[in-house]
Amino acid sequence: MSFARVRALAVIGALIVAAGVFVIVAVVKDRQGGSAADAGKCAEGSVTANAKLPTQEEVKVTVYNATNRTGAASDVANDFISRRFKEAKVVTTAPNPPVNKPGDVVAVIRFGPQTVGAAWLVRAYFLDQARTEFDKAREDDKVDIILGGRFRQLPTTTEVNQAIAALGNPELPEGTCAHDA
Repeated sequence: MSFARVRALAVIGALIVAAGVFVIVAVVKDRQGGSAADAGKCAEGSVTANAKLPTQEEVKVTVYNATNRTGAASDVANDFISRRFKEAKVVTTAPNPPVNKPGDVVAVIRFGPQTVGAAWLVRAYFLDQARTEFDKAREDDKVDIILGGRFRQLPTTTEVNQAIAALGNPELPEGTCAHDA
């Protein structure tokens, strides 16, 4: 056997030993608690929530006007429809309960467990300047948008896409667990 062959076999042997040591160390130092089956269980008192980020075509919104501008809610609803939202309704009655100090906010986004991901998407349409309110008991599939006194207009599509990227993946509100668990 030539020296080159012996050297090659020695290098391959050393790599196999190193890989074995690496695997053993990884298995021994694994700190993941519980089994994979336990990971998807909800804590007692938690509700399951849908945190999947939907497309605009899957989102239904209801728009309320708490500004002093007449027709602001209609304009926003029409803008959402032109941006391919599934549904955008305007409700003329005040939301229940009414917004505290509507002049102090751009918007208030109210949502329930079924619309966590949808509310996350709608936040991007207000450049993450809207206040969010999660209602654990809510069972509908709509996101309420209450326009506040600081609202001016929806951002451009490019600004929305940048806001979606900046927000990242939806986060589950306190007291919820993942729907697909």
